[in-house]
Amino acid sequence: MSTHTPSLPPAANRILNSLSHAEYERLALDLEFVTLSAGEVVCHPDEPITHVYFPNRGTVSLVSSFEDGGTVEIGMVGNEGMFGVCVFLGTISSPLLAQVQMGGDGFRMRADVLKREFNKGGALHDMLLRYTQAFITQIALTAACNRAHHIGGRLSKWLLMCQDRSQSKDLELTHEFIATMLGTRRAGVTEAAGQLRDAGVITYSRGHVTITDRAKLEAESCECYPMLKKEFTRLISGNNGHAL
Repeated sequence: MSTHTPSLPPAANRILNSLSHAEYERLALDLEFVTLSAGEVVCHPDEPITHVYFPNRGTVSLVSSFEDGGTVEIGMVGNEGMFGVCVFLGTISSPLLAQVQMGGDGFRMRADVLKREFNKGGALHDMLLRYTQAFITQIALTAACNRAHHIGGRLSKWLLMCQDRSQSKDLELTHEFIATMLGTRRAGVTEAAGQLRDAGVITYSRGHVTITDRAKLEAESCECYPMLKKEFTRLISGNNGHAL
C-alpha cells in the first residue's frame, strides 16, 4: 500500500461526499490518500484496527474463514461506504479478514481519529450510522442468499455489486477467487459463468471478466440485488459534488 498526504486528490467516496464543504475540508487534515492493491490485507482477524478506509475505487471484502479451510465473503465495501464500523461501535477488532478484492484507491484515517469525530455527533456521525444500517442489511441478505438462492443468481448479484463499486465493467477476477468469495465450488462458478457467457451477458478469459450486458445481468440476478440497491440508495444519499 502506498500513501500520499500532500495535495489530496478528489474523493469519490459517498460518505465523504455527503458532508458539507467545510466539514469535508476539516476532515481532510486527517485523511491519507492510499493505493489499494488486489490481495492486500487491510486487517487480519482479531488484530487491532489501526486505520479505517473510505474507498474511492475498488473493493474490500470481509471474509469469514472456517476450521476446514473454507471461506466465504460476508460483506463487500466500496465507494458507497467504509471499512471499520466496529471502531465507532465500541470495539477495535473483528474475527473477519479484511482484504482488498479489486484494486483501486481511497482514503484512510486513524481509528482513534474516527472515533473522536464520531463522538462529536453531527453529519459524519449520522451518515456513519445510516451506512451501518445498510451494511448490516447487506450482511443479513448475504447470509440468506447463500442459503436460499442458486449459484447463477448469486454470481450475477455479486458481479453487479463488484461493478457498482469498481465503477468499471472490466473486473480482474478468477473463477477460483469468485468461488472463495461465494463459498462454493469452483466447478459451480465455472458452469454458471459459462451460462452467462453463452447468453451474451459476460465474457471472460483467465483472471478477467467483462460485463457486456448489464440489463441482462440484472435480470439473471436473484432478488437480493435490487433489495440491496434500494436500501443503500435510501440510506446513503446526498452528494454535494465537492472535492478535497
